[in-house]
Amino acid sequence: MTPPRRGTLRVLGVDPGLTRCGVGIVDVARDRSATLVHVGVIRSDADAAIEQRLATIAAGLREIVDTHSPQVIAVERVFAQHNRESVIGTAQASGIALLVAGERGLRAATHTPTEVKAAITGYGAADKRQVQTMVARVLRLDTIPQPADAADALALALCHAWRSAGPSATSQSLTPAQQAWANAERSAKR
Repeated sequence: MTPPRRGTLRVLGVDPGLTRCGVGIVDVARDRSATLVHVGVIRSDADAAIEQRLATIAAGLREIVDTHSPQVIAVERVFAQHNRESVIGTAQASGIALLVAGERGLRAATHTPTEVKAAITGYGAADKRQVQTMVARVLRLDTIPQPADAADALALALCHAWRSAGPSATSQSLTPAQQAWANAERSAKR
């Protein structure tokens, strides 16, 4: 795989999960335009022992990092859910993604689902379909990436890249969703 083009940021987004861990890599230019590099899901057997499941996820993430050379890994920040077993598994998979970043000397960041939704759609309470549709539009894809975990991982990668770009981009280079996000950030600072 080719390294990131000069002037772009290559971000690996990880939507952590034990059964399906979504992964998506994008190259994002200074003007915030984005190109799809890789998208997929790392799967582990639900009947396997937890240590084997985590090892499977770690091996898959290491292979993706070694193949595609991201500069940063963005992981969904774990938040409280009603299902304690689900949140524990998500947190474990998240920890594996952060561990792989540390092993490979990569920067790592976490973003909440609300941050991701706001960055992608301009609305922090957007539903999954709205986020997936915007991801496909931003990346100029004919179809929405499947399964949803893969699209969520791409949304995380885009969110991180756009937030990292900060206010240096002009308002003319921002999508409507990005402009709404920038306006909301300015209002929050007052």
